[in-house]
Amino acid sequence: MRAERVVAGFDSATALLRDLSSHLSGARVPRPGERPGTGQDLLASAGEKANHLPRGLKERIYALSGWTEAVQRHKVGDIRSDRIAEWVAGHYPKQQSDVAFVGSSNGALTHLAAALRAPWLPQTLLLPVRRHGVPPEDASEDLRRMRSTGEELLRANPDWALQHMHAPNQDRLMVAGMCYFRTKWLRLPAAYERHLRDVLRPGGTLVVSDCAMTWPTTRVGERYIFQHGGFGGATTDELQHGSDRVREFLRAYGSDYTKFVAPEPDDESPEAEWGFEPRLLEDLRDLADRQGWNLVRLRYDEPETVSPPVADIHRDWYRDRGLPTGRLLVESFMLMDTYGALRTGSVPFWTVFNKEPSLRALESYLDSREPFDEIRMALFSHGVESVGLAWADQWAGVLARARELGTFLGTDPESFPRDFAVLVRFGRELAQVRGKQPLPSPLRWEEAAPRLDAAEGVELSELMR
Repeated sequence: MRAERVVAGFDSATALLRDLSSHLSGARVPRPGERPGTGQDLLASAGEKANHLPRGLKERIYALSGWTEAVQRHKVGDIRSDRIAEWVAGHYPKQQSDVAFVGSSNGALTHLAAALRAPWLPQTLLLPVRRHGVPPEDASEDLRRMRSTGEELLRANPDWALQHMHAPNQDRLMVAGMCYFRTKWLRLPAAYERHLRDVLRPGGTLVVSDCAMTWPTTRVGERYIFQHGGFGGATTDELQHGSDRVREFLRAYGSDYTKFVAPEPDDESPEAEWGFEPRLLEDLRDLADRQGWNLVRLRYDEPETVSPPVADIHRDWYRDRGLPTGRLLVESFMLMDTYGALRTGSVPFWTVFNKEPSLRALESYLDSREPFDEIRMALFSHGVESVGLAWADQWAGVLARARELGTFLGTDPESFPRDFAVLVRFGRELAQVRGKQPLPSPLRWEEAAPRLDAAEGVELSELMR
């Protein structure tokens, strides 16, 4: 199967990959959810019209747009990891660089990679698979129905570990018609190695993006684990045992369930979407040794842990090159634009999602930094009033901190969290921001590394010189 037909376009890893590779290639950045060259752009194009429809119809359109990207179950055995690795690496131009990244998805590090003009190769990708008849609340039934399909995928791809994920809170609309197979490379694929050898200069630095976040999981097989829920507004305890917030959420959707149902966890594993699987390090060490590269492990507690230091790095970078430093761009999940941030002279602060923990992380950052003259903010809409959602008026409180201008970017606060048109408007409105800046001369790793290493919750370590 063609890789672009297998890998989800609506996932963080794909969106970040396409943004960074487009930036490095000098090409147009695809809209979130877009599948370039395939004619499939439903998630983005449907959003412009869907905002004016009734709630129930909007939710069905959103779910359908994701469902069209999911693989038919009987074709899962035809998926091949080597072809997908070639597809990933093929996004990038063969440009020489002093730095390259491999590992966990992270929006802030994508901005850093763009500033360094460095590629990033993801360890984890999302392969959605169609299935029916599973209530969103019942993760146990999802595992029962799809376990044999997951095992078939692993038999065909011995270099992958599978984290079968069911997120009934923020992904309620999507998981009603599909299951999430998140695959993690345990061995460095040949296409990744070839690309790194082609672009990373002798003596260069290979950085491992290592998100240390873990999650309660259930062991299914040697390379197969099941994860209930994911990083966001609901706590792991709420996902497992329920709460008043969970009951209210389910009641609002007319569910007969009073809590989520899931297999009993028996272990902690790297979080499915963001966490790094350390078994990949062996091949990275071997490659770095053979090529004479510095191998650096960038380990951080949670996805947003690196957002503050990366924002600070950009502010210092602009200042050192005589550019203004007073604009802040707050991004959300896959609503991000590395090129647009640089052209508007904006300091990027990436938030994982639209939930309360992300709002607190942003507020904490602003509490300890010099105020910004302008703050622009985009909010990703996932279509659900899920547990832990931070409402638009709460996010608007951040905009009030701007000294001159605080505004939503591409976001209709009245329609949030069903503002699907934001997928189209975000990039368009960012491109219309006045006061474009020349792209600054590339950042050097030696400038960024000390800032990262000094940040709370971040550790830089040299695994090899």
